[in-house]
Amino acid sequence: MPFIRTRSLARSGTAAVLAGLLAACTACAPVESPAPERSSGPADTRAQLDQLTVASAGSMRGYSRERFPHWRKAGKNCDVRDTVLQRDGTDIKLSGCNVVGGRWSSRYDKRTLADPSDVDIDHMVPLANAWRSGADEWNDDKRSDFANDLDRPQLMAVSATSNRAKGDQDPSQWKPSNRDDWCRYAEDWIAVKHYWKLSVTSAEQAALGDMLGSC
Repeated sequence: MPFIRTRSLARSGTAAVLAGLLAACTACAPVESPAPERSSGPADTRAQLDQLTVASAGSMRGYSRERFPHWRKAGKNCDVRDTVLQRDGTDIKLSGCNVVGGRWSSRYDKRTLADPSDVDIDHMVPLANAWRSGADEWNDDKRSDFANDLDRPQLMAVSATSNRAKGDQDPSQWKPSNRDDWCRYAEDWIAVKHYWKLSVTSAEQAALGDMLGSC
């Protein structure tokens, strides 16, 4: 019987060590995120577009990026930015928890990037646009959920130049220079606005409809 107790304690000790190592690894690496949900096709997307409320753009009064707290922590020294960089890149290199190398293909302009500093994490529906579309009535917790949404096609790694050219403009004001991305861009924009129940302007609605024509 003493032999049996010794083996049991050994197994328990091993299990505890393995659990500790697993917890440590989880804290050291970005949280893996599955690919965001996509629409089932142009017909479904057009139905979603028709369901969006059409309204004039709201006021920017009271807006600041701090009202959309991001990026959330996703492990030790890691945040949602690291999660998206790892999800969207290839040949990823990590230093502890942080993404320090890899390759990214920017869908907006077909640029290939090899330096994380050249990569921005774009909000498909920009924070300021969301504010003008109804997010001004949310509390900061809900705005944070929106700003860190990994389940919809709201966050993606693109070139810093294309992201900054886009700014807070809607599709009636800015479109990707890569026309091959217009269909997907419209689908993703509509999916985000539909889920979060954000409005569109009449010009935005028309531009999205035209872009779906490229699908």
